[in-house]
Amino acid sequence: MAFSEEGSLRALESLMTEFFHSCTTNERKREIEELLNNFAQQTGAWRHCLFFLSNTQNEYVMMYSLTVFENLVNKMWIGIASQDKMEIRSCLPKLLLAQHKSVPYFIRNKLCKVIVDIGRQDWPMFYHDFFTNTLQLIQSPSLAQLGLVMLKTTSEELACPREDLSVARKDELRKLLLEQVPTVLGLLTGILETYWDKHSVIASTPPPSPTSGENSKLKLQRPGSNVLLCQPMAALDSESQHLCCLVLECLAHLFSWIPLSTSITPTLLASIFHFARFGCDLRTKHKAGSFISSNSSSSNGEGSKVDRARLGVLAMTCVNELISKNCVPMDFEEYLLRMFQQTFFILQRLTRENNAHTVKSRLQELDENYLEKFTDFLRLFVSVHLRRIESSPQFPIVEFLALLFKYTFNQPTHEGYFACLDIWSVFLDFLTTKIKSRLADRESVLDRYRDALVLLFREVLNRIQFRYNQAQLEELDDETLDDDQQTEWQRYLRQSLEVVAKVMELFPSHAFSTLFPVLQENLDVYLGLQQFIVTTGTGRRLTITAENDCRRLHCSLRDLSSLLQAVGRLAEHFIGEVFAERFSDGLAVVERLVEVTCYGSQISLYDLETAVPSVLKPDLIDVHAQALSALQAYSHWLAQFYSEVHNQNQSQFIRLITSAVDASSPLITAKVPEKLLLSACHLMVSITSTVRPVFLVTLTAVQNIFNLITAANQTHRLPQEAHMLVCRALSNMLLLPWPNLSESEQQWQTRSNSHANLVAALTQEYRTLRGTVNITPRRPDLDDTVIEQTLPVLRDLVDSISGESTKSRQICYQSLQESVQVSLSLFPVFIQQTDVTDEMLAFFLTLFQALRVQMGAAFTGQIIHTFLSMFTREQLAASVLHEGSAGCRVVQKFLKILQLVVQEPGQAFKPFLPSILSLCMEQVYLVVTEVTTEIKLSLYPTIILLLVTRGQTPLSFFCFTVLQKLFRTSMLFHFINVLLQVLLNKSHDLLQEEITLAIYNMASVDFDAFYSAFMPEFLSNCQGVDTSQRAVLARNFKLERDLPSFTQSVQRLVNDLRYYRLCNSSLPTGTIKL
Repeated sequence: MAFSEEGSLRALESLMTEFFHSCTTNERKREIEELLNNFAQQTGAWRHCLFFLSNTQNEYVMMYSLTVFENLVNKMWIGIASQDKMEIRSCLPKLLLAQHKSVPYFIRNKLCKVIVDIGRQDWPMFYHDFFTNTLQLIQSPSLAQLGLVMLKTTSEELACPREDLSVARKDELRKLLLEQVPTVLGLLTGILETYWDKHSVIASTPPPSPTSGENSKLKLQRPGSNVLLCQPMAALDSESQHLCCLVLECLAHLFSWIPLSTSITPTLLASIFHFARFGCDLRTKHKAGSFISSNSSSSNGEGSKVDRARLGVLAMTCVNELISKNCVPMDFEEYLLRMFQQTFFILQRLTRENNAHTVKSRLQELDENYLEKFTDFLRLFVSVHLRRIESSPQFPIVEFLALLFKYTFNQPTHEGYFACLDIWSVFLDFLTTKIKSRLADRESVLDRYRDALVLLFREVLNRIQFRYNQAQLEELDDETLDDDQQTEWQRYLRQSLEVVAKVMELFPSHAFSTLFPVLQENLDVYLGLQQFIVTTGTGRRLTITAENDCRRLHCSLRDLSSLLQAVGRLAEHFIGEVFAERFSDGLAVVERLVEVTCYGSQISLYDLETAVPSVLKPDLIDVHAQALSALQAYSHWLAQFYSEVHNQNQSQFIRLITSAVDASSPLITAKVPEKLLLSACHLMVSITSTVRPVFLVTLTAVQNIFNLITAANQTHRLPQEAHMLVCRALSNMLLLPWPNLSESEQQWQTRSNSHANLVAALTQEYRTLRGTVNITPRRPDLDDTVIEQTLPVLRDLVDSISGESTKSRQICYQSLQESVQVSLSLFPVFIQQTDVTDEMLAFFLTLFQALRVQMGAAFTGQIIHTFLSMFTREQLAASVLHEGSAGCRVVQKFLKILQLVVQEPGQAFKPFLPSILSLCMEQVYLVVTEVTTEIKLSLYPTIILLLVTRGQTPLSFFCFTVLQKLFRTSMLFHFINVLLQVLLNKSHDLLQEEITLAIYNMASVDFDAFYSAFMPEFLSNCQGVDTSQRAVLARNFKLERDLPSFTQSVQRLVNDLRYYRLCNSSLPTGTIKL
């Protein structure tokens, strides 16, 4: 490649063609790649690349040559001779002007970016005409497209530059660009106006512009005037459409970073909205196979359908960029109002019906991207700006909601409908907040929106029922789980019920009077199924077999399931201050739910044979489960009912609770479908934890559950989750204080004995393991199973009473004491089994969180001593280095236990502190320093939190003093240094905020030491920077002690240090730096 430039070009073309050929081996590709990299590293390689770009038609060669230039500008520019830089700045723009029409668009764009990268480094000092050249291109009709590409690239690369610039240079570039914004926006406005006016169809009597009289006080038209909608659409040719698309792309990016100001004129806004109307044109739908090149033109003179749709999408993108800004200057609020009015007109056009199109068919014909952008606008308008203009007499808010209603319920896709429901939820939140702050005129505010929201409530309710919306609901996927672990059907129902609940909060009486009759109607069908059940030799069977009858039953059961969820979601609106006012309605709901759950359990609908078992059986199970869940939702209502009637006739309350327990008890068996079993278990947990009736323990059904769980031989043990829930319910019943009764009436001794019996039965097999500790051979599989079944249950029992009274926790610990001691004796035996150790430490961690006072200092000391003796450096290394993430979890739990001990106020646990600190510094710390950064980031925060614990107690003051000594001896310097290196290496970018906060917390222990000792040492050890650069870095790191300023200094340090290293690495070998 050294004979001549022409020969080099031919050789390069040959190499590039060979490289991308399908038959070329990977080994040969590596050889070619190494050859190309070596060529690019040669001094003066850019001159060859300039020749290649001017004389080749090979796209691979062009891209390679431009990559060489890009690397030169971004990584080696500071080391290039000034004369060479001048030549490059001169030659590349000339090459762009000469070839921009003949090369592929991606080559043109790449060349534009290289030129912009040069401007990013040299403008305005050494490349003073960089930006003016771009403006001149835009103003030249034949070169306007090229100028717009340059402008958009400039906005992308200079306004939001990467980290390869210093913070000072970034700030300078943004300031320079902001100075050019008025000129740029003026040019772009002129282009849009010119092309619109040039191609507009002039009517004989054109309607007045909604933006006429820009300097006068804004007077908005009422929606009936349709001023904007009456204006004719411009018939743009293909080239004009493409140019206008580029203008709108530039505006969209400019709007993403420039502040709102009067530079964004009403004329510009009006022009953007003119083009936004293209999205409403039914002829713009992009259908499969209908793509038309942007360089072609259609015979009817209307240009590419694709470009017309894209114009609308880009225009709405511009609008959305503007209204996404929450900080609005006072002088811009009038412009916002104008924007909302013009968008109102577009919404009116989108939802307009005529003989040819319904609203739904019209929306189906539109470009889906345009609809998405328009929905984004509505969301931003309601969430960010509605509060600014809702009360303005110039904006027709009620008419807007009517149009939004039509837009919502005619969406062509499920995603579109979900997005619109979100908008309604935001509006309802806004209205609820407004009413709470304006209680005096609450009714007048509600009256304004009553009709719209009542209609919304009814329509959303209809949309979740197969009776009204079967076709759409059957399209929803009810099997595949999304990232939130819900199916499409569950998401649809959840979002719908959120809207229903929020409307009910505003209009409770009307919402209930609408919902309850619909529920009753479907309940009648369900409760009438008993007459169709017959008993045969093989079991019980449902005699409804006709296809249409089965289909109707299926739809009714699905609707009943949804309505039961709706009723459950509304439970919160019957309690609190409105309990008495809405008591009769609440009682009617609870009585009906109790009736339904008892009915389902008594006749065991889940166990019926049906004509369509794959459909009807899941329906029957789901209705029963949803009825139990809905009743569970009213547990707070039952608790308030209990509180209100405790001194009165309790017969009605006792009947409700007894029936609810009777409905649950038969379902708590392994023979029942798990969905139904878990619903019954959750209901029992809520009754025992929230309602807490004093008579509960005397009920026969509860005794049956108790006997089932404590039976010595559980041949049909419940699934683990159900088993835990039932155990929690029984434990709560015995531990939690009864409401409305004094301490002397709580019968603690009797309940304590019962609880001890319960725990003894649950742990019978577990406690026998203590006797096998020294017996070999052990039964590892059996023992592990017993441990992993028992400890989660005990942990759950402790966790459920962690926030309760001292008496409850005392009884709990008394019952668990033997099991805790067994666990401690077993711990050394299983220390090598990470999964079992993890389970044991999780149990001890819960004990320390909830019962450490009850355990006492002596036994706590025994536990800590055991842990400290078992977690030797070798054991820690084995866990962290060899067990990976599972081992890390074990060590984390261990450290959290130590943290709880250190944080405990008072003197009781102070003697453990030196041993804990010694373990952390001499063993854990040394092990952690040997592992990967990922594990360090997992364990360091726990160690740091352990060390940085401080408060007002003597213990934590001692810890704080120790920490300061550690800081001064540079122990924490290593922590901070590691975290700063992580930021510099960008290995955990998603954790930038958390890492910076950790650095701040450590530095704040002793800011004086941090600034006077750590920072100079850190900078002196920084590789890849010279003395003067270190001085600049030190000077720019301000001696601030508040978190925002400190964070800004850390970010600047990291950015500039990266930049200096990049600059220095680009200097030629032997360069003398002054």
